[in-house]
Amino acid sequence: MNGPGRPGGLRVEHLTEPFGMTTRAPRLSWRLPAGARTQVAYRIRGEAGGTEWDTGRVESGRTLFVPYGGPPLASRQRATWAVKVWTDLGESDWSEPGRWETGLLEPGEWAASWIRPGEGERIPPAGHRPAYLLRGKVVLSRPVARARVYATARGLYELHLNGARADDIELAPGFTAYRTRLHVQTYDVTGLLRPGENVLGAVLGDGWYRGRTSYHRLPDGFGDRTALLAQMHVEHDDGTETVFGTGPDWVWATGPIRAADLFDGQENDLREDRPGWSVPGDLEAGWAPVALAEATGASLVSSPAPPVRAIQELRPVAITRIGPDRQVADFGQNVNGRVRLTGLGPRGTSLLLTHAEAVTPAGDVDTASAKAGIPWYEPPRGVQGDRVIAAGRAGEVFEPRHTRHGFRYVRVTGHPGDLTPDDVTAVVLGSDLPRTGWFECSDRRVNRLHEIAFWTLRNQQCDIPQTEITRECAGWTDWGFNLPSARLLHDVSGLTVKWLRDLAADQWPDGKITNYSPDPLGPDSLTAPYAIPHGQAGWGDAAVAVPWEIWRAYGDQAVLAEQYPSMSAWVEYVAHTAREKRHPTRAARRPEPAPHEEFLWDTGYHFGEHLEPGTGHAESGDPDLGDPSGFEEWIRTAVAEAEARDHAVFATAYFHRSADLLARAAAVLGRTEDAARYRCLADDVRAAWQAEFIGADGALTVDTQATHVRALAFGLVPDELRERTARRLVELIRAAGTHPGTGLPSTHLLLPVLAETGHTDVAYELLLRETPPSWLTVIERGGTTFWEEWDGIAADGSTHQALNLPTRASVVEFLYGYMAGIRLSGDTPAYRRFTVAPEPGGGITWARASLESPYGRIESSWRIERDAFTLEVTVPPGTSAEVTLPDGTRAEAGPGTSVLTCAMPVSAAM
Repeated sequence: MNGPGRPGGLRVEHLTEPFGMTTRAPRLSWRLPAGARTQVAYRIRGEAGGTEWDTGRVESGRTLFVPYGGPPLASRQRATWAVKVWTDLGESDWSEPGRWETGLLEPGEWAASWIRPGEGERIPPAGHRPAYLLRGKVVLSRPVARARVYATARGLYELHLNGARADDIELAPGFTAYRTRLHVQTYDVTGLLRPGENVLGAVLGDGWYRGRTSYHRLPDGFGDRTALLAQMHVEHDDGTETVFGTGPDWVWATGPIRAADLFDGQENDLREDRPGWSVPGDLEAGWAPVALAEATGASLVSSPAPPVRAIQELRPVAITRIGPDRQVADFGQNVNGRVRLTGLGPRGTSLLLTHAEAVTPAGDVDTASAKAGIPWYEPPRGVQGDRVIAAGRAGEVFEPRHTRHGFRYVRVTGHPGDLTPDDVTAVVLGSDLPRTGWFECSDRRVNRLHEIAFWTLRNQQCDIPQTEITRECAGWTDWGFNLPSARLLHDVSGLTVKWLRDLAADQWPDGKITNYSPDPLGPDSLTAPYAIPHGQAGWGDAAVAVPWEIWRAYGDQAVLAEQYPSMSAWVEYVAHTAREKRHPTRAARRPEPAPHEEFLWDTGYHFGEHLEPGTGHAESGDPDLGDPSGFEEWIRTAVAEAEARDHAVFATAYFHRSADLLARAAAVLGRTEDAARYRCLADDVRAAWQAEFIGADGALTVDTQATHVRALAFGLVPDELRERTARRLVELIRAAGTHPGTGLPSTHLLLPVLAETGHTDVAYELLLRETPPSWLTVIERGGTTFWEEWDGIAADGSTHQALNLPTRASVVEFLYGYMAGIRLSGDTPAYRRFTVAPEPGGGITWARASLESPYGRIESSWRIERDAFTLEVTVPPGTSAEVTLPDGTRAEAGPGTSVLTCAMPVSAAM
């Protein structure tokens, strides 16, 4: 007898319906029917390449990442599948079908050749390189049943077919460790083909491959020649096939994009446009045969992450004329993306678009946040500048798709008329990630903080977890600090798996983790100008923390197995460094090392508690803003000063945490010997930290907020000292005027640690503090994303560092985890077993949050009325929750919605 409902939420790996997948045996996931408590068995049936398969009934409670059980998959196969389950409700109906399609699985199936424009020996300088047009033609004599194009590039490409864009994918092929892997995009072009001649074309620019990247702005990181690879497979209605791809018969030309760089911006001269360049027909002058390019040694694979797309558009909330030829449009929100401009003026009109995250007190754009990093560097179109020269044609549009910027404001210089909101549009770019989290409460200020966090994190997630959106756009390893908050708002599983593979590919042979990945400079990064040493505590520990967090949040055990060599190599590198090196000041103080010192990590270059309020990190003074060599010398001096500091209290804390997480990961993977060995290492490091940094009176010898937060969050203090350590943390917060004193590494830990140690009231005070430094300062000063520094926009309107950086967006960890109360339980992954324990405070009278977990939607909604606390909890099928009310009452909640009430404790209502 069939039970009610059917499974839903079908996924293949981390995607809904992957297209062009190169995973040969993908894993399948689903959600149970509504109301089901447990699954006892499943049955999957499907069809791949004309072959049907059926697992039969499999006795298992597993619903996530179930191994594919069908026939071996071939290239370009379409696969469909459906699942039914047996639960406590009985036998379900079959799910709606899911599907995926494979790409080219074997290297030998690539018949196309790599091609490149014939730039000659003299390549234009970076920032002045055009985006080239490439095209090839094929004649089809039979009707088309199905057609796919598989394409990638060393550079940034946009695919066209018969005059139309092949898809809405942006910034393809994305940013990867290009020496190791290139991602291939698959396009369904069936509807774009026609009998007779067809033209496949591409616009090819520098992108991340050879454009300027990261804080150093050095070009040609992965190579100095762009190249394109594309192959089209056309299946005809008679069963025959036509294969066509890039090769020596293709031609190239320059077009209207005279320069294109992700940092230096884009310049279009629309008078040089080539209308119809990708449609069949005779070519005008200026086209030449392409050159063949060498094949890459990198693997050609599909991405586990959703592609980058234009995910939203914003119109200006205000347009202000600040001069005879200058107007500033305010979009009301700091975004990652580009501007679309219409009404370009008569032929020859030159318009300069300058993007900025802030404006000066005079109302002009303030580009300081984008210029920080290499202050002497001036791009050819100015900082975050694009230029367009109009051709005077009706309906002209400028939308620079081969660059991107971080901005709330754009200044348009040279426009002859008054711009209207219909003329200017902000196009928001980002990875097309499913949203997972929603939050709201009775305090509109907190709701605004949630919205600011949402935008900050969404702007960050653009094919990689880029730390900020103007001056670097690099995949810094502070993703280890930011992932726990990012996953609450979006499904970042595939994005993170993609990044982790690049992180492992960039890892040095000795186990050292690079500061950011992909790393364009690779092995040359330490000899390049402006080099900052790799292998930093906290940042490098992302190699361990991020795979562990992905397993906890999504239940993907394979990510632990895949990253385990990288995780263990990092911990072994740190252990070796701690064992073999000793800080000079410690050696001078204790000529004979104490036994515990072999577990102290006290040497090397570390950011430490970066941007901790009230501390200086620039003892070397300010760099010479106009002299590259002076700036390089300043970097060297700053690095030397940092290496001279003893960072043991900071670095050893992360050493312990990574060893601890690695031991737990080894246990999950069944590596019992490794689990025991790394557990012993973690205990030894913890003991060494205690011996060095806990005084005889039980006080921490480094008396800062951040040190106390880390000690409590990482379990570094003995249980008998936790209460004392937490009290001292509160004293330090009070001494700072009830303000946070944490920097980039530990801000995300601050509010949760206070709540976990019984000081939720102090957490609320910090959350709602309006004077700087505080979270609410960003609202008071008009910010729409969180800043790199607590004082990112000062009281006088001046800006400091980046204005979109996710550290303080971690406030959502407190909003979801403690105000709404939805938290993971221990080491049970994917919310199969979770906690709902709201901790009200701050005068807030109601709050609600929804979280899309791998098993379904979790909801927590509470309200205080007449001294009574009422909580409504929704638990998804196949999961359970332990619910704790503010008065300490505990209850078990199974699938469905439960309502619980208690009297409101006076202390919890404060």
